[in-house]
Amino acid sequence: MSTTTAPERTTMNGKPVHWRNAKTVLNLDSGFRHKLLCDGPTFSAGDACAYSCSFCYVEAMTHKLLRHDHSELKDLDHMDIVVRRTNAVETLRKQLVALPDAVRAQQLTLYMSHSVDVAANMDLVRETVAACIAILELTHWHIRMLSKSHLLPKVAKLLIDSPVNQVSDVRSRLIFGVSTGTLDDALAAAFEQGCPKVSKRIESLHWLQDEGFRTFGMICPSLPVRGSYQEWSLAMMDAIRADRCEHVWAEVLNVRGKSMIRTCAALHAAGYEWQAAELQRVSTDKAAWEEYARKTFLAHACRTDLLDPTYKTKLRFLQYVTKETAPWWHDHTSSGAIPLGAAAIH
Repeated sequence: MSTTTAPERTTMNGKPVHWRNAKTVLNLDSGFRHKLLCDGPTFSAGDACAYSCSFCYVEAMTHKLLRHDHSELKDLDHMDIVVRRTNAVETLRKQLVALPDAVRAQQLTLYMSHSVDVAANMDLVRETVAACIAILELTHWHIRMLSKSHLLPKVAKLLIDSPVNQVSDVRSRLIFGVSTGTLDDALAAAFEQGCPKVSKRIESLHWLQDEGFRTFGMICPSLPVRGSYQEWSLAMMDAIRADRCEHVWAEVLNVRGKSMIRTCAALHAAGYEWQAAELQRVSTDKAAWEEYARKTFLAHACRTDLLDPTYKTKLRFLQYVTKETAPWWHDHTSSGAIPLGAAAIH
C-alpha cells in the first residue's frame, strides 16, 4: 500500500487532499452490522473527512493505516487533511462484479460511509452518486446514507434523473439520514467545525421526506443537557419528524482517541463553558458518565412517536458498555438499547 498526493496539490473544503491507493473500498463484514446500520456491507471512498468535527473517531480507526513508517501523512494531523481513495468507484465496481451472484441478489443494506462524509461538497456528491449507481446496477442491495451536509437532496435528485432510476426504483432502495445531537446552530458549529448549519440539515431531511424518500434519524453526538432531557428529546424528535423516519439512532459522545479532549477544548474556545465543564466532569467519573448516558437513553425511550405500526420502538440507542453496566443495558434492549463493545451481552 502506498499513499500519494495528486500530481498537483489540491484542496477540499479548505484542506489539502491526499490520495491513497487502496485495494478495497467495500467491506462485506463490517462491525457496523452490530449497530444495525447495515447487514454487513459498508462503502467508503476516503479515510479523512472534508469536515473537521472535534469528536471524530476515525483517526483512532485509521492511525496505523495512514501513519506507517513510509507514509507522508505520519506527521500530519488527521483533522487537517482530506484523504481520498484513488479510483474509488472503479474499485467498487470491480469488487461488486467479483461477488457471487447469490450475494449480489440478497436484500442487504449497505452503509455509507463509516469514515468520511458522503456529501461534504459537490465533488463528493457526484462521487457518491456514481457509487450508488454501481450498487444499484450490480446488486439488489439497499443503501443507507448518512451525512452532516445539507446536500443529500442533490444526491437524491441526481439519482432520480439518472438512467438507473428507469430500471431500479431509487426511492425504494435509498435511505437518507442527517446527524446532529443539538438544534442550536451556534453550539453545533463549536464542535462540528466546517459542517453546514443544523437548521439547513433539518431542512434537507424534510425535503427528502416530503419527496417520498425513505429517511432515518441520527441524534448524535449528544452532549450533556442543561435542563430537561425529556424536553430536549421532544424537540429533537419533532425536528427530525421521528414519526416519518424508519428508525432513529441515538448516541452520546463516542469516546475514541483524543475525541473527548478535542471536544472539551472546542466548546471552551467557543465560550460554552458549562458544556465543556460538564463534559469534562462526566468523562472523568464513570458513574457520572453512566448517568448521562442513561438519562439520554431514557428520555428517548419514553417517546410514543418512536413506535412503528407494530408498536415496536424505532429507537436504536448505541452504548458502549462495561462488564458492570452491560446487564442494565441488556435489560433495556426491548426499549431500543444496543449494547456495544467487548463487554456487550449479545
